[in-house]
Amino acid sequence: MPQHDYSDQDRNDDIRALHGMGYAQELQRTLSRFSNFAISFSIICILSGGINSLAQATSGSGGIGIGIGWLVGCFVSLVFAVAMSQISSAYPTAGGLYHWGSILGNRGTGWVTAWLNLLGLITVLGAINVGTWTFFMGAFGPKLGIENTLLTQTIFLIIITGGQALINHMGIRLTARLTDFSGWLIFFGSILIAVVCLIAADSWDLGRLFSFRNYSGEAGGNVWPAVSNGWVFALGLLLPIYTITGYDASAHTSEETFKAAHSVPRAMVMSVVWSALFGYLFLASFVLMIPDMDQAAAQGWNVFFWAFDQQVSAGVKEFVYLVVFVAQLLCGLATVTSASRMIFAFARDGGLPGSKSLSKVSPTYRTPVAAIWTAATLAVLFVWGSSLVSVAGTSAYTIVVSCTVIFLFISFTVPIVLGLLAWGTPKWDKMGPWDLGRPVFTVFAVLSVISMVLIFVIGIQPPNDWALYITVGFFLLTAVVWFGFERRRFQGPPIGDVISRRQAEIEKAEQAVGEKGRRH
Repeated sequence: MPQHDYSDQDRNDDIRALHGMGYAQELQRTLSRFSNFAISFSIICILSGGINSLAQATSGSGGIGIGIGWLVGCFVSLVFAVAMSQISSAYPTAGGLYHWGSILGNRGTGWVTAWLNLLGLITVLGAINVGTWTFFMGAFGPKLGIENTLLTQTIFLIIITGGQALINHMGIRLTARLTDFSGWLIFFGSILIAVVCLIAADSWDLGRLFSFRNYSGEAGGNVWPAVSNGWVFALGLLLPIYTITGYDASAHTSEETFKAAHSVPRAMVMSVVWSALFGYLFLASFVLMIPDMDQAAAQGWNVFFWAFDQQVSAGVKEFVYLVVFVAQLLCGLATVTSASRMIFAFARDGGLPGSKSLSKVSPTYRTPVAAIWTAATLAVLFVWGSSLVSVAGTSAYTIVVSCTVIFLFISFTVPIVLGLLAWGTPKWDKMGPWDLGRPVFTVFAVLSVISMVLIFVIGIQPPNDWALYITVGFFLLTAVVWFGFERRRFQGPPIGDVISRRQAEIEKAEQAVGEKGRRH
């Protein structure tokens, strides 16, 4: 997948930047700017989270949950993406957040950031694929005569997650082709749903997008417990906040991207912008198509299929479902890529059990094979385990998904705050080519902290109030592990004098990878 404007000088600049941080060019640098964008755009996948979590808005505050709530939630995600883009341009490495947390802070903050981000990525992969299963059952399950049981769900997840891992195993070129296709498919699918909905709508009552009604409790199919008007709107923000995440994938694939210091920050920001715009397009059109908002809210999690059954012909409906299903499968594919690069980067510095194996790169495929299959396996185990448990009548799966959002955004916030403190000091005295300037970065960093507080408060509300205890428990366990074991053992990424000692090792490693690749 050559890029015509990627010169030998550009390649040398990318490798020199990587060497300057103490790492060899072991992964294959193949991703164009669009491909790097498509990785994040595919993980965000508005056709996945935007549909599978739709009831959080429609069964919450009704039309305004989309008309206004979607835009508010997307702005929250944009705040984080803009702040992280500045850092990603200065430090374009795989497992970006881990390195940012280490370089701008210390090895302790880097270690905590890595675990938070890794936990979020693994559980998000599980959440995406179980969402795909739920969509598959709603769209095709009855016609195929498939029963929705734990066994059939587990078999489905093993098959699709295994397929996603296998494609990643076979090389970044194949993965990039599919995620490039996924990017265009999401654009097409969003326009398709918008057109279908607008044609099928009885009328275009734009006022519905700004109409509020409290559907919490039985009126909304018990998606949310009965809460006040203000809270029901706030809870609906979890729809866009959960959907518009995963843009850190562009940073995780930095070592495989052409002109990473230029391409990665742009891809992070634009993946959020385009997801917000096209998500609004098809979700607003969907709200306009709903024949009766009160009846729609009462459907709870089944609202998408109910509305299409009411308004759309069978043939058109099946085609829409097929497009959405394929997009959701490719969403999981891109998430495996992101999670595996995080595992690889953290293991490369000895941060995980079995780090030596997890950091190996296949000389044939130039991919971190063990990291890929580990990410896939952990995601399936997460879903299987959470499906066996319920807490106070609430699915443990939904609670852990709430925790996932909290963990991911905390992992975003830590390096952003450290960057704000380190700006202009020896820790961060050289900006990348994507330079917002100190005033702009400061504004977005402060907004990130405020947004993190908002996300945390929303994320621990009923029915997910157990998320508070799980989050606090995780941090207590993290403190015990760090101060009891890792503080003395874990050295973190190469910094200072260590980098100079790694240069000879880097050259030797790159030569070895090249020779093995030629032999295979």
